Amino acid sequence: MATIRDVVEALSRRAGVDAVVVVSRRDGLPIDSRTKDGVDADGLAALLPSVITSMAQLGQAGGRGEFGTGVLEFGAGIALVSVLNADALLVMLVQPSTNVGALLYDLRRHRSAIAGLL
Repeated sequence: MATIRDVVEALSRRAGVDAVVVVSRRDGLPIDSRTKDGVDADGLAALLPSVITSMAQLGQAGGRGEFGTGVLEFGAGIALVSVLNADALLVMLVQPSTNVGALLYDLRRHRSAIAGLL
């Protein structure tokens, strides 16, 4: 049976992926991570819960309901952020030229299975 470590490893091997971090929503600590040089998994983990809280507030203010997944574009790449369950979050950092459509599809399709591994 696959583990969360196996899933993080598999996602990190995808083309254009620089980091995959599964984060405890409660304390902002990494549950598991795989990053390339220069990516601070602990720093990402610490910031992610507040980012998700802000995204949830945005969705509620706009009448969009609960936050699930977001795509954030930066000058040097894209961050995919997702709520796995009430206790865990996921962030993936990808290079700017990466086609995130397939990653988003896989996250949506397998989110409950990934959450079940936690």
